Amino acid sequence: MEVLALFGPLGLPEMLIILAIVILIFGANRLPELGKGIGAGIKNFKSSIKDSQEKDD
Repeated sequence: MEVLALFGPLGLPEMLIILAIVILIFGANRLPELGKGIGAGIKNFKSSIKDSQEKDD
């Protein structure tokens, strides 16, 4: 599992370290809220792109 990022490929060990840092910063109790907020933001972003493409057509 490799994700291409700005500074090179991220593997599983790097992703686990990032997850551990996020848990330390936000706490385990707030992770579901954080995920829900990120998901809603992505959904809104995709819908706004879709709407702007429909207006251009």
